[in-house]
Amino acid sequence: MEQPHPSKHRLKLRNLKLSDYTDVKEIMDRVYTAMGGAWNPGEFASMLARFPQGQICIDDKGRVIAAALSLIVDFSKLGDQHTYEDVVGDGHLKNHDPDGDYLYGIDVFVHPDYRGLRLGRRLYDARKELCEQLNLQGILLGGRIPAYRKHCDEMTPHQYCRMVKNKELFDPVLTFQLSNDFHIKKVMSGYIPEDRHSRAYGVLLEWNNIYYEERKKPLFGGKKSYVRLGVVQWQMRRFESVDDFLHQVEFFVDTVSGYNSDLILLPELLNVPLLSQFNQEDPAEAMRSLAGHTETLRAEFLKMALAYNINIVAGSMPEYDGQRLYNVSFLCRRDGTWDSQYKLHITPDEKQYWGLQGGEDLKVFETDVGKIGILICYDVEFPELSRYLVDQGMNLLLVPYWTDTKNGYLRVRRCAQARAIENECYVAISGSVGNLPKVENMDIQYSQSAIFTPSDFAFPHDAVAAEATPNTEMTLMVDLDLDLLKELRKQGSVRNLQSRRLDLYNIQWLKGEQRKKIDKEADI
Repeated sequence: MEQPHPSKHRLKLRNLKLSDYTDVKEIMDRVYTAMGGAWNPGEFASMLARFPQGQICIDDKGRVIAAALSLIVDFSKLGDQHTYEDVVGDGHLKNHDPDGDYLYGIDVFVHPDYRGLRLGRRLYDARKELCEQLNLQGILLGGRIPAYRKHCDEMTPHQYCRMVKNKELFDPVLTFQLSNDFHIKKVMSGYIPEDRHSRAYGVLLEWNNIYYEERKKPLFGGKKSYVRLGVVQWQMRRFESVDDFLHQVEFFVDTVSGYNSDLILLPELLNVPLLSQFNQEDPAEAMRSLAGHTETLRAEFLKMALAYNINIVAGSMPEYDGQRLYNVSFLCRRDGTWDSQYKLHITPDEKQYWGLQGGEDLKVFETDVGKIGILICYDVEFPELSRYLVDQGMNLLLVPYWTDTKNGYLRVRRCAQARAIENECYVAISGSVGNLPKVENMDIQYSQSAIFTPSDFAFPHDAVAAEATPNTEMTLMVDLDLDLLKELRKQGSVRNLQSRRLDLYNIQWLKGEQRKKIDKEADI
């Protein structure tokens, strides 16, 4: 290839994409000829799936010409005597720890035809910026010392590194790293066994983030390691007015908050007893009329969250925008903010009777007890949704549901239990019981609300933290240890999240334009 003329460059710094693999492979095969060449496609895909922000590149008119790869580690667990394999975890970044304290650089490479443009420095600067944005303590590198092969018979690697540091010797890798404000922490033996030039030694280097702010737990309002969760199994009963309904809700909020609970979960469509006020000859129109109360009810739930100092997942209610009828769950936080999650999958019965339509977005919610997710009833039967949520950091999944028969209930229960095991998280389900005469399509209910855990030695033997008496109005209150989830994901008997084959598959949320394209193709 002819050496590019500087004036012809159109350089752009960005994150790597799956489609960049061909360019990456070409560079790595040339740079690392003696060390096995490029990462394979599966390893590359896994890196992007686990930590996309950490995989940075520079392209020239769309073609990747340089790249830097990294992950986050917990240095207290990794230690200062480790190997490259210990870090990269068989090439799939299985040791990436989103809760870690250091960015660890595992590779930097530049196309041979683009050397001399200081692209390596740009990539190092981009890493530093990422480290600052993520508020990590610093960056670690396991640096090679390829020029050591010329001096290995006359000095130890420690002496060699000292000479390079003092500018008595030049090493193409270590000299560059030291010039980028890294300092030597330790010389490690056996770091990359196949690196003959470095005689298998690696130099642990560190760059300190001077903007790092220690993540101290605040005196008030910090994230908790224990979460006290209250789950209401709700008795369907006729209410004469919205005020009567709110009085019953407030009774449970008051009761659960009285036990210093952090969070209360209520069931799906808990306000449907108010349907009796509307025309039962037209269920679709009655549900749209009921939606007229939703904004008022949401405001009242938010007042209760503030007054009783508890986060409320307000089951779900219908919402009508004049054209579409949705089923929506509101999260009312005790700091006075609120958010919403729409039901995405609509059952045939819900479409037929009420004309409900599914939402289009799935959210992970930040709360003072950590990240939570909400899936309304039928949505928990689709495993992709909870997997997507846990990839965004969710530890607690809340499922308000409504079922009329035991077989319908068991679909929700069995799927919720599976979600807890496969995602190594807690899952709580809340349903309603009793009968509603003269309310079309809501006449009978079946429920046994419960809180499920992963299945391992640190959790209950049946992976059930608590469960209600079937078809009886009551509350459950359980303390959930979030630190146990961290231990499970790192040291469990099996490690579902860590063992995923991200080189073969992953979950991707489609953006608006992608959805439109698929819809158009489906119409054709």
